Amino acid sequence: MKIYNFDKVTDRHNTNSLKYDYYKDFGYTEDHLPLWVADMDFPVIEEIKNTIYKINAVGIYGYTGISDNYFKTVAEWMYKRHNFKVEKEWQCITPGVVYALSAAVCAFTKPEESVIIQTPVYSPFYRVINNNNRKLVKNPLIYDDGNYSVDFNDFENKIVENNVKMFILCNPHNPVGKVFTKEELIRMCHICCKHKVIIVSDEIHQDFIHEPNKHIVLANLNEKFEQSCIICTAPSKTFNIAGLKVSNIFIPNLELKKKYDEELNRRGPSSVNSLGIAACLAAYKYGEPWLNQLKKYLKDNVDYVESFINENLPKIKLVNPQGTYLIWIDCKEMGLDNEQLNAFFKDEAKLWLNPGDVFGPEGKGFQRINIATSRSNLEKAMNRIKIAYDILFHEKKEVY
Repeated sequence: MKIYNFDKVTDRHNTNSLKYDYYKDFGYTEDHLPLWVADMDFPVIEEIKNTIYKINAVGIYGYTGISDNYFKTVAEWMYKRHNFKVEKEWQCITPGVVYALSAAVCAFTKPEESVIIQTPVYSPFYRVINNNNRKLVKNPLIYDDGNYSVDFNDFENKIVENNVKMFILCNPHNPVGKVFTKEELIRMCHICCKHKVIIVSDEIHQDFIHEPNKHIVLANLNEKFEQSCIICTAPSKTFNIAGLKVSNIFIPNLELKKKYDEELNRRGPSSVNSLGIAACLAAYKYGEPWLNQLKKYLKDNVDYVESFINENLPKIKLVNPQGTYLIWIDCKEMGLDNEQLNAFFKDEAKLWLNPGDVFGPEGKGFQRINIATSRSNLEKAMNRIKIAYDILFHEKKEVY
């Protein structure tokens, strides 16, 4: 069996990397260590590179069709990894999950109608609702001692009070790392079906689940729920190909699928990215051994961060990491206001993270860290935090 080396550091500078090359645009410098946007610092598998090399060797990038083999390969992955048996007529291919979410908002709701989300949450969720002139309704997750849970009473009350038409679920949840349990999913689905709310489930991080947690595809719960949901998936997070722009969306209800197809047609782009299709095929066909080793490496990174925080940063807590390669840290005991906290990580620790408040006001006092990087890079980041932390609390001690 081939052993993959995730410790190897790859220089991503001067590749038009949003994560590494555009620091000036975001108010950072080249001295800041970037652990923010959700892509990984690991090269893709050779099979993805080889399939793209073959296309490049021809040198023609014409319009690309979708073969039966593409659907077959995606379907096999979904069934093997997630016990999700899909049908060909359910599938739509979009340039990304955010694009798919925006299309769903427009396909299944009207201007001024309400869409509910669970905050703090991935910031494009806000944009696809607000930019399409829909009413944003928030059902904040309940945070208690390092864990998040659903406020079901608030969830149903908000749906009724605002005549909500759509629920956008993020599972696994970005940024808090929650993997919703079967019981939580069933209860939310019952509420949505009771009030005729369509559920759009963003499951892009579904391949990154930390044991003993289990990811459950929403459509797998039962046939009634299956007919009320849109399942959004992509190989982009799993295999680090976000720049190739391909996502696979599944809509079991063919009446909803028809409406969704009509919306995609209204948007114009009907062709697919030839390199993205090829990369997805190669990833799902050959990438499982790489992914299995990667998941072990990422879990070790999570364990390293948790141990480091516990030993060195008593006023910071790691929120229970159940899924994704994004960790969510609770810094409220540091005694800094939101502006001071963001400045601490940016100006003192010299890190480029995602401040918690970009995910909504419920994220104030938190930071999101991308741990999909080499251990040496992660160690450098954690030591920068420790140095800045020790200076901060040494100075506070002297003041008092």
